[in-house]
Amino acid sequence: MVQESERRVLVTGGAGFIGSHLCDRLLADGAEVLCVDNFFSSTRKNIHHLLNHPRFEFLRHDVTFPLFVEVDQIFHLACPASPVHYQRDPVQTTKTSVLGSINMLGLARRTNSPILLASTSEVYGDPTVHPQVEEYWGNVNPIGPRSCYDEGKRCAETLFFDYRRQRDLTIKVARIFNTYGPRMRSDDGRVVSNFVSQALNGQDLTLYGDGSQTRSFCFVDDTVEALIRLMETPHEVTGPINIGTPEETTVGELADRVLQLADSDAGTIRMDLPEDDPVQRRPDITKAIQALDWKPEVSLEDGLRRTIEWFSDLETVS
Repeated sequence: MVQESERRVLVTGGAGFIGSHLCDRLLADGAEVLCVDNFFSSTRKNIHHLLNHPRFEFLRHDVTFPLFVEVDQIFHLACPASPVHYQRDPVQTTKTSVLGSINMLGLARRTNSPILLASTSEVYGDPTVHPQVEEYWGNVNPIGPRSCYDEGKRCAETLFFDYRRQRDLTIKVARIFNTYGPRMRSDDGRVVSNFVSQALNGQDLTLYGDGSQTRSFCFVDDTVEALIRLMETPHEVTGPINIGTPEETTVGELADRVLQLADSDAGTIRMDLPEDDPVQRRPDITKAIQALDWKPEVSLEDGLRRTIEWFSDLETVS
């Protein structure tokens, strides 16, 4: 068993939104952290405060190419996660999920390291089962504009479980639902960052569809806590495990809350719902409660307030 002070942890996508918070937490827990990112959809600003930390190391690298380092654990988060970014170069998005996972699984096998995949609720597509349980196989359009991400992550999960069956690798698969919080990019096209940026700029909030579609919004600190706990589970615990809040919120309700918390007089404008956009999203987190002793602690109102404060403190809000 590797002692905490000796644990060297690789975080791919470590300069991203969730990845940078995970690096913070790992360092706070006493680990050495190797952060790998190519800045396809992330920013150096997210890790600027860590660059002089004695136990933090940054390596600019594209995970679609092999990586040869010595580590004790691998958190594999590398992949653009918002439609604006993953649809910008859909072929590269698929390569990141598939080739990136192959390369990281190969590294895990060589170093005998447990490896965690940050998968996504998008593997459920536009679900016909509600709330979504891990046994549900999903309803995904394999040739639509979102499929580079949806099917890429589904294939990544396949690779993880085949490495488990064929090589007895220690794997963990987390299916993450709609995480939000500080360090989101204002231009990433996700609903929370869109609404907050528009509200703070006095712009009307853009509602796609009639606003009745639902999401389950989980604050980033809660998501990171779940990832840490999942990594520390015994070898036989593989997941997939849903990570998110069971509190379901309509997009229209979210818009009202953001306008209120941002003290904005702006209104809303309606646009057509994007192709293949899911109508309902809510995780069944029974497995997370049982296997991880975890459930979200941060309320939506508190999380939105902290997110709005962070966006307000930026020099400019685009």
